[in-house]
Amino acid sequence: MKSELIVDVQPKEVSIALLEDNRLVSLQKEARNIAYAVGDIYLAKVKKLMPGLNAAFVNVGYEKDAFLHYLDLGSHFATYAKFVSQLLDKDNHEPLVPVSKMKILPDIDKHGSITNVLQPGQQLLVQIVKEPISSKGPRLTTELSFTGRYMVLIPFADKISISQKIKSTEEKVRLRQLIASIKPKNFGVIVRTSAEGKGAAELNSEMLTLRSFWEETIEKARTATAPALIFEEESRIVGMLRDVFSPSFENIHVNDAEVYAQIENYVSLIAPERKEIVKLYKSEIPIFDHFSVTKQIKSSFGKTVSFKSGAYLIIEHTEALHVIDVNSGNRSKAAPDQESNALEVNLRAADEIARQLRLRDMGGIIVIDFIDMNKPEHRQTLFEHMREVMANDRARHNILPLSKFGLMQITRQRVRPALDITTSETCPSCFGKGEVQPSLLFTDTLFEKLKYVAEELKLKNVIMYVHPYVDAYIKKGMFTSLYRQWRRQLGRSFRIVPDQALAMLQYRVIDEQNNELDLKEEKDTDSSTAAKIKNKAKNRGNEDSES
Repeated sequence: MKSELIVDVQPKEVSIALLEDNRLVSLQKEARNIAYAVGDIYLAKVKKLMPGLNAAFVNVGYEKDAFLHYLDLGSHFATYAKFVSQLLDKDNHEPLVPVSKMKILPDIDKHGSITNVLQPGQQLLVQIVKEPISSKGPRLTTELSFTGRYMVLIPFADKISISQKIKSTEEKVRLRQLIASIKPKNFGVIVRTSAEGKGAAELNSEMLTLRSFWEETIEKARTATAPALIFEEESRIVGMLRDVFSPSFENIHVNDAEVYAQIENYVSLIAPERKEIVKLYKSEIPIFDHFSVTKQIKSSFGKTVSFKSGAYLIIEHTEALHVIDVNSGNRSKAAPDQESNALEVNLRAADEIARQLRLRDMGGIIVIDFIDMNKPEHRQTLFEHMREVMANDRARHNILPLSKFGLMQITRQRVRPALDITTSETCPSCFGKGEVQPSLLFTDTLFEKLKYVAEELKLKNVIMYVHPYVDAYIKKGMFTSLYRQWRRQLGRSFRIVPDQALAMLQYRVIDEQNNELDLKEEKDTDSSTAAKIKNKAKNRGNEDSES
């Protein structure tokens, strides 16, 4: 199977698409300025105890207080609390006792009460385990961990756990002995699947890196004032890549030079022999358009998803529940009888549903209404097939057999909001009101914008992105195209490039520094307005060069 990663870096967000045999199977989107992401560690303050929930609401600086349940304190909370108390005691001028030299206190009672271990105003080091979803704040834990490619380092624990996906008993014994010899005392380690076959030098190097993260975190906590972010990964893009990277990837295409350097450096560290798979994409055509990702996104998201010979899914979302209805549609190649036809549609639907769960990162409870089947052996076949196609899903999940009503229930780990991309397009001319400007005049609008940029703003090397159909219309004709006429009139200061992500009468313009120009308002010939826009573009370019 051919696997590729496509990384689309935009000013406001980064998208990573995983293609298997050119078919989109996973899509991750993350804002570049995102806060309160999974793995971030905060110095926080307990705001209110809720004995009825056996939990506390904690202030981490988010608009909604974060949620910390008693069970998320961890069994080693007593040792953790003693260390944090010493760390944050401003009146204590004695050297801090490192974790490796502390005496581990007994585990707390797993059936205890939150009121016995926490109090309002108490300061804690907390880590986000679930991002804010809908109206809920982040969910927290005090079991801090630092994740690397090969292992996870956990302070205040002393246990070594090996990934269950490593099947070889000899390899498990080797890794356990190796980790025991290099890990610091009173630190627990979870050995990840990717550590299989790795040598002592590689594992020790990562151990030292993770330990340095812990030391930097406690140093920042000493001087911080709650609430404050005290640890986040150096690059969120590398963090996203770490979770999906596989040495089996044939290519990793990136459209940004800075991010390309980060990813190339990361791959060089963990798989030096695979360094050449990272490639910088330089074409003006949007990277997702070039690799047909945009088209697949538009066909794979939305309420209705077609998958095989006219059959389709209807997917509905609520805050905690996702409902999927399987429909046979107008299948042209039906099986000879209804029962066989239902089984065939359901099996193909299971393939698409497994893909959709990964693609949209749907979590919580998923209820699937398959087409009714009367034979028990067919229902068992569908259940086993669903388990098989979801075996490669990295998120923890549980699948129940079909109920007597033909419903299958799946629970799937949720740490982020489900990725919900709207595939229907609001008209950019009427904004949903139902009346649009004459489409024949749209080319006049484009020419006016280009003329304004060239003659008023005096900008060069500008790129205007338009819908592919509009691009084809503008460039129609070898010597008589509108495109050639405009370039003769305005000079070669601009280029027009198709972008599949745009609606029919939509456009966007970027300057040399890849900053988007705001030209949506009516053209104002006032020189002060032109200067203002020009200065804005110039300032953006200066900020980019300084950063």
